[in-house]
Amino acid sequence: MTRMMNAIRQHQFGGPQVLTYEQAPLPELNPGEVRIRVHAIGINPPDWYLREGFKDLPPEWQPTVKFPLILGSDVSGVIEAIAEDVEGFTIGDEVYAMVRFPEGMLGDSSGYAEYVTAPALEVALKPARIDHLQAAAAPMSLLTAWQFLIEQGHTAANPFQSQPHQPVPLKGKRVLINGAAGGVGHYAVQLAKWQGAHVIAVASSRHQNLLHELGADEVVDYTQTNVGERFSDLDLVMDTVGGQHAERFLQTLKPAGALFLAYPLGFDAYAKAEARNITVSATQVRSHGGQLQTLAGLFNDGTIKTVIDSVYPLVEAAAAHERAASGHLQGKIVLRVD
Repeated sequence: MTRMMNAIRQHQFGGPQVLTYEQAPLPELNPGEVRIRVHAIGINPPDWYLREGFKDLPPEWQPTVKFPLILGSDVSGVIEAIAEDVEGFTIGDEVYAMVRFPEGMLGDSSGYAEYVTAPALEVALKPARIDHLQAAAAPMSLLTAWQFLIEQGHTAANPFQSQPHQPVPLKGKRVLINGAAGGVGHYAVQLAKWQGAHVIAVASSRHQNLLHELGADEVVDYTQTNVGERFSDLDLVMDTVGGQHAERFLQTLKPAGALFLAYPLGFDAYAKAEARNITVSATQVRSHGGQLQTLAGLFNDGTIKTVIDSVYPLVEAAAAHERAASGHLQGKIVLRVD
């Protein structure tokens, strides 16, 4: 008899209303995997991109998916089963992971559920200092900041550019983080400060106190200040928003500076960047249990922390997506599995 679990599934593309709380088969454990009883789930932009059918992509790029599908990749929970060939984990271990990303982003990672299987190489012991809600919020956003700023950690082909992404040394550099209060941004602020940079955080004024607490040396309210006109001496801009509006940051950078784009689609000012001797680069975040284990140490010693915007029970995943669509997030949105 097939074991069942509760999950959020969708049977068609659309708005948050297509997310349905229902029964789904428990995922089978395959070689090299562990099965996790999920306590919390972090939600991320790829979740709503897939929910909508990647409608902003050109038609030829839009993927074909098999319904019903389960969104999500970021989980924190407790290992309840281990494949025979897996070493280094035991049943009962508290762990966190970004599951099968980007390979499983079309619904194969199945994060919005009571149970998920994950390749053991993508799993790390949960930082002891933080709870499951905080841990589940971290993987994709924190790995994105880490792989952009500190260590890419893989040699997979870059889908956005021909050359590999190369992080730059940050010690003593002037680094601007755009979208600094969001999921990726609030971790990028902390990592850049940890590395010894002078950090300029760009966000609305209501985030000012938080960003100073996270280590920002300056906080600039983009609603009151034209960032492109204020700065001209930056070494690095990490734009966690990206897209066509990122062009305005080129004039803020020194020659030989760098512009890192978390969302490079829509940016088309590469010739202008080359003329100014500015490197424009992006990378695709990828699952990496080893990096999450390193980052667990930074959580445990207090170097970094997670900011949570809001928490919803799993059954209210649609409401969580509505919150995401409303914008102006402070940190991450998390689903709680009771």
